Amino acid sequence: MTKRWLTLAALAVAAVAGAFSASAASATDPLTLDSGYVTDDAGVLSPGEEADVEARLTELSANSNADLFVVLVDDFSSPSDNAEWADAVAEANNLGSEQYLLAIAVEGRSFYISAAPDGPLSDAKLDDVENKMVPLASQDDWVGAITLAADEIQGDGGAGALRVALIIGAIVVAGLLLWLVIALVRRSRRNAEVRRRGAMPEKPDPNDPFSTLTDEQVETQAGVALVQADDAITSSKEELGFAVAQFGEGATAEFTHAVDAAKAKMSEAFDLKQKLDDEIEDTIHDRRAWHIRIIQLADEIDDVLDDNTEAFDALRKLEENAPQELERVRGERAALTPVVAAAAPALATLSTAYDAAALSTVADNPAQAQERAALADRSIEAAAQAIAAGRSGEAAFAIRTAEQSVAQSAQLAQAISALGQELTAIEAQAQALIAELQADLAAAQQLPDAGGTIAAAASATAQQLQVAQTQLSAAPRNPQSALETLTAANTQIDAALAQGRETVERARRVQQMLDQTLTQAASEIRAAREYIETRRGTVGSTARTRLASAEASLTQAQSLRATDVDAALAEANRAVELVRQATYTAQSDVQSYDTNTYQDNGWGGVFGGSGSSSGGSGLGGDILGGIIGGLLSGGGGGGGSSRGSSWRSGGGGGYRSSGFGGGSRSSSRSSSRSSGGRSGRSGGRRF
Repeated sequence: MTKRWLTLAALAVAAVAGAFSASAASATDPLTLDSGYVTDDAGVLSPGEEADVEARLTELSANSNADLFVVLVDDFSSPSDNAEWADAVAEANNLGSEQYLLAIAVEGRSFYISAAPDGPLSDAKLDDVENKMVPLASQDDWVGAITLAADEIQGDGGAGALRVALIIGAIVVAGLLLWLVIALVRRSRRNAEVRRRGAMPEKPDPNDPFSTLTDEQVETQAGVALVQADDAITSSKEELGFAVAQFGEGATAEFTHAVDAAKAKMSEAFDLKQKLDDEIEDTIHDRRAWHIRIIQLADEIDDVLDDNTEAFDALRKLEENAPQELERVRGERAALTPVVAAAAPALATLSTAYDAAALSTVADNPAQAQERAALADRSIEAAAQAIAAGRSGEAAFAIRTAEQSVAQSAQLAQAISALGQELTAIEAQAQALIAELQADLAAAQQLPDAGGTIAAAASATAQQLQVAQTQLSAAPRNPQSALETLTAANTQIDAALAQGRETVERARRVQQMLDQTLTQAASEIRAAREYIETRRGTVGSTARTRLASAEASLTQAQSLRATDVDAALAEANRAVELVRQATYTAQSDVQSYDTNTYQDNGWGGVFGGSGSSSGGSGLGGDILGGIIGGLLSGGGGGGGSSRGSSWRSGGGGGYRSSGFGGGSRSSSRSSSRSSGGRSGRSGGRRF
């Protein structure tokens, strides 16, 4: 039994060693390309020839989107197939999808162009290039064969792309010309429509009553309005003449001013009409605007004259009932006496409580009220005399004067008591505002104030509050000035409080966001750590480094949480970003691992391609999980497959000389096809 187990163990060790040896051979057997484009391991090129070939291949790289590397050896071995050998060298040196490898066996008399499946040239094109190279290679014209390959890969030197660009440019230019023609046609049609419509807006404006009228309609209305306004002024002047003769110039002075104003507007309208009719050509927009202005002036004239007509009618009615109207005004004057008498005492009472500035608007109201009352008395007396003499027009004017004097006198007297009520209300408002400001000052002390802005505003508010309280408690006092001071203070402290509350709210939101981000970062880091640990056999250093950096950022965020929330949030966000990079890189490493590389050992486990990386309990799962520690470590990280990620641009394809990070490629054609390596194109030629 012991011997049997030893035999099984020996077989297992031999199998593992064989797998390791195969992997090591594939990593070291393909030769490493030289630093340039040409690797002449066979020594068939002279220094001058090699320099010429390097120059041509450099030109190819500069003038096209492809690179061509050339390796010349005596013969292909391990493997001996030209396609497999060339693909193995290309993959071992991490050539990208736009980088080709021409492998020539000088003694073996065969060659092959290795290409990635997503390269710019098709398989048919590569076959054509190889066919054209055969005559030159059969004559040992290596420089000619390589140059021909470069010429064929470069093609027209970019002329085709230039032609495509020119064609595209021509299409763009044609499109622009077509757009320009369409725009010009539309503009022409629009101008024709404008000429047809004149300056009339295309769309009616609800705020513009003229927007629905054509230029011709506006012009017609302007002409009619001008004539009607001029006729109305003529009638008003005649009416004014009758009024002056009936009521006297004093009674009709206001009406005279109104007619003069209407005449001035009429003069402006005539000036516009003259500009429209002169020999100077005007734009359609100016003509429309001037016609509309004429209509508006005519409306204003009509309004002024209508007001005068109503005033004349009222005066005539007053004339017809002069005796009755006089008695009415005498009654109003009698009721005014106690009101005027109370004005001075009311002002004196207010003066004991409020200073002169608060009462400045009513300081002379008692005197003015007395003057208006006296004027009413004189006008009543004059009206009585005019009625007795039969001068009804003068009587009507005197009655109207007395009526207005009584009304103004009452208004002056009542303004004093009204002001007293307003000052009382202002004092109440000021007291309420004082209470509000005191509450604001208390609230200001509870808010964070790193810059001292709230403290400065609170200090200024406290000073203004003290000033206002002094103004309200002084005798006499000025509530209006105190309220003004308090209003200014309230504006200032409100702005500071709003800023402070915004800071508090922002801090709350940042803290909430920090808590969420820390939870998210911790969760994703745990998941990434478990993923990497259970697949550590294939996960490279990049994912592990990103994960370690994410954990460090998370730790830093947690340490800053209590002292600097903003910095903690920045670190937490960085942790999330890093852990996602780690997860993505680790998943890419695992996906590049291919258990089909190992062959079935017949033991029933996943030692070879009969199983999957996630099934069974064979060597494939052991390597994926890193169970066989260090034996097959360093895999993962499938190198770059595009020109942008190849070794020539320093991208993620690893080092050109060693192919480190290129674990997704295999030296065999079947592995490269299944793992996304070189195409394994069935080409190549013998010569």
